[in-house]
Amino acid sequence: MNMLKIIQTIYLMMALVLTIVCLCLPLVTFHEPELDGYAVMNNLWATTPEGVRELSVWPMFAVLLLTCLIDVFAIFHYKKRMFPARLCTINVLLILLWMALCAFYVYTYQTKDVVCHLEMAITHCLPAISLFFYIMALRSVIKAEQKVKAANKNGEVDTITATEV
Repeated sequence: MNMLKIIQTIYLMMALVLTIVCLCLPLVTFHEPELDGYAVMNNLWATTPEGVRELSVWPMFAVLLLTCLIDVFAIFHYKKRMFPARLCTINVLLILLWMALCAFYVYTYQTKDVVCHLEMAITHCLPAISLFFYIMALRSVIKAEQKVKAANKNGEVDTITATEV
């Protein structure tokens, strides 16, 4: 059962690292031939071709930052068996919200009066990969809980403390 905790922690750590990398790197570059420049969208701001930073995309940053905080909380509260599962579920929903926000902001920028060519960075895919790791961590927690219930049901173990799982 300890191995399942280790695997769960590894999945959560991988998701945390990918989310932090996504927070730091640019997501999308818009090439605007008419203005002879390009705009870059990060999680916290969007830089216009004139070099002005607009903080209109800050909700994406807030969602990923909240995801990171919940992830750290889940890693250090592994002793409460089903609590990390709930936190993983919340993180899955937050990552899906981030994807919806990102699509909304890209679409909003694309529908402006300026014709532009869109270049997505690999950073854009990192939350999808972290979503996979959150789902795998959730499965690991549920699998460990099922093993504990089976052991208690069979009478093999009278009581299993949270530190033994």
